[in-house]
Amino acid sequence: MKPLIVATTLLIETSPQALPLGAACIASAIKSDPLTQNKFEVKLIPVSKEEKGYLDAPKESKIDYITKKLLAQGTPKYVLFSVYVWNHTELEQVSTLLKKLHPEIITIAGGPEVTANPTAFNGFDYTVSGAGEIANPLLISELEKGQINPENMVQGVYNPKFLREENPAKCMRAMAPQLDKLSSPYLDGTLDVAEYGGALWELARGCPFKCSYCYESKGEKKIQYFPLERIQQELELFNRKKISQVFVLDPTYNANKKRAAELLNLIAKKAPGMFFYFEARAEFIDRELARAFTKIPCALQFGLQSADPEVLKLVNRTLDKKLFTRNIGYLNETGAIFGFDLIYGLPGDTLEGFKRSIDFALNLYPNNLETFCLSVLPGTDLYEKAKDLGLEWQPEPPYNVTKTTKFSPKDLQEARKLSLACNLFYNDGRAVPWFNTIIHGLKMRPSIFLKEFYDWLLKNHPQYADTQNNSCHELNHLQIEKIQLEFIKYIFTARQKNNLLLTAQNLIILNGAFSRVESDGKEQIISLNYYPDDLFSPYATDIDFFAKNAQKYNSKYKCFKGKNNIEIKPFK
Repeated sequence: MKPLIVATTLLIETSPQALPLGAACIASAIKSDPLTQNKFEVKLIPVSKEEKGYLDAPKESKIDYITKKLLAQGTPKYVLFSVYVWNHTELEQVSTLLKKLHPEIITIAGGPEVTANPTAFNGFDYTVSGAGEIANPLLISELEKGQINPENMVQGVYNPKFLREENPAKCMRAMAPQLDKLSSPYLDGTLDVAEYGGALWELARGCPFKCSYCYESKGEKKIQYFPLERIQQELELFNRKKISQVFVLDPTYNANKKRAAELLNLIAKKAPGMFFYFEARAEFIDRELARAFTKIPCALQFGLQSADPEVLKLVNRTLDKKLFTRNIGYLNETGAIFGFDLIYGLPGDTLEGFKRSIDFALNLYPNNLETFCLSVLPGTDLYEKAKDLGLEWQPEPPYNVTKTTKFSPKDLQEARKLSLACNLFYNDGRAVPWFNTIIHGLKMRPSIFLKEFYDWLLKNHPQYADTQNNSCHELNHLQIEKIQLEFIKYIFTARQKNNLLLTAQNLIILNGAFSRVESDGKEQIISLNYYPDDLFSPYATDIDFFAKNAQKYNSKYKCFKGKNNIEIKPFK
C-alpha cells in the first residue's frame, strides 16, 4: 500500500470564491512530479468553516473535528497545510494535535501566511516560503531518502528545530516553477469545480507593481503566463461542468492589454453565459478594452484604495485622477459592471481624507464600493516600515491597524461605521442606478449621506448597526429596500425636500424590482406614481427637473423575465 499524503486547508466559507486551489495545486504537483509520481496516494481533504460538522462542533472541539476528518481515510505519512490569515491559528493547532496523536506524521505548511514569515511557526515540522510546486515534492523526496539535515535543506524550506532566520525579510523563497511545466489540478481531477459551482482561475502569476501592503510586494515582479493550451482546456472543462462563475486570480488581469482582449474573445467563444470576475488597473483601460469586457458576462474590480495621490505614494502606488476618471468613463459608456476597493487607516491618510475618497469613488457610479481596514501583513514591505510610519496594529490575524499618526482609534471606528453604511445602503441595497440622482437632489456629499444613514440606522434599527458583528448580511434585498425607503423619507423631510420624495421613492422601487427579477428570476408586483418609461429615461437623472415636469400616473405593474430582457407590464 502506498503511503498517504493529505493536502488540506480551512476555508472561510463554502462558495465558488473559497475553494482549496492552493492545496490542490500542491497535491497536483506531487502527483505529477517525477520525484513523487506514483509513489504516494494523494488526497485533497479541505474543511469549510460553514460545513455542518464544523459549525455544530463546540468552539473547543473544532480542532478535534478537523483532525478527525484528516484521519478518516487512514493515517497519512505527510499532511500539507495551506495557510492564510483566517486559518493560521487553527491549522497550527491541528498540526500539533496530529503530532500528539501520531508522532510519525510529518506536517508541512505553505501559503501566503507562511511565506510572509516562515520561521514564525512552531506547530509544523517544515514550512515552505513561496510557490510550493517544486519545493514540496523535492522536500518529500529528500525526507524519504533520509537526507534532510541543516546542511542539506531544500531552498525555501524551514524547520523550527534547526533552521531559523530571525529577519523574515531575509528568508529565501522556494524556486518558482515554470508555468508551462505545471499540472492543472482541474484537468487532472484533483479539484472538481462541480462541487463548488464555480472556480478560482489562474491565468498568470506575478505582479509588476509593488504596493507595500500586499503580499505581492515581495513576490515575483515579472509576470509569467500560463500556456494558452492549458487555459483553453480548463475553460472547456468549466463549460462542460456547467459552473456559473469564475473568479480570475491575476492581480492585474489587464497588465497586457492585447492578451486580456484575446482571452476575453476566447471566453466568449468557449464559455458563453458564464460569469467572470476580474481584478484590473484603470490606467490600462481604453475604449477598445472597455468594449471587449462587454462581450462576456463579467465584473471588474479596481483597487483604488485612496483618492489622495500623496497618501498612495506612501504605499508605493500612484494615481492620476484625471486618467482614472476618463478610463472609468469608458466603462460607463459601454455599460460594463465594475467596482472599487478603498482602504481606511493608510499611512498619511485621515478620516476626512477617507471620506473624500468615498465621494470621489461613488461619483464614478461603481456597482459596488468595498471598504477595508488596513492590514499590516507580516512579510510585506509595509510591515518592515510600519513603525517608522507611525502605525500600530493587531499582533494576530487579521493584523488590522488600531492607530496611526493621523487616524485615531475613534476615527477608525467612524470609518468602520461608514464602511457598514456603504455596504448596506449602496452595495447590498443595489443603489448604483439611482444613488447619485438622489444625492444631487439632496445636495449632499455621499460620505455625509452615508454618515447620516448610519446614525439613523443606529437609532431606528440598532441590530443592523453593530460594526463588530455585522448582521446586515441576514437581510434580503426587499428588506434592505424597506430600510432605504424609510431613511429616504426621513432625510428628504429633514432636508425640506418633500417635493422630490415621491420621485426618489419611485426610482428606488422600480430599479429594486428589476434587480430582484435579474438576480432571482421571480416576478415582482409594484405600485408606481409615474410611467416606468419616464423613470428609466435620462430626464429622471435630474430629480428636480423630473419632479417638476413628469406626468403622474398611479398604477400597478408586473416585472418579469421576458425572452431576451426584463419586461414590465400593467398589472390588474
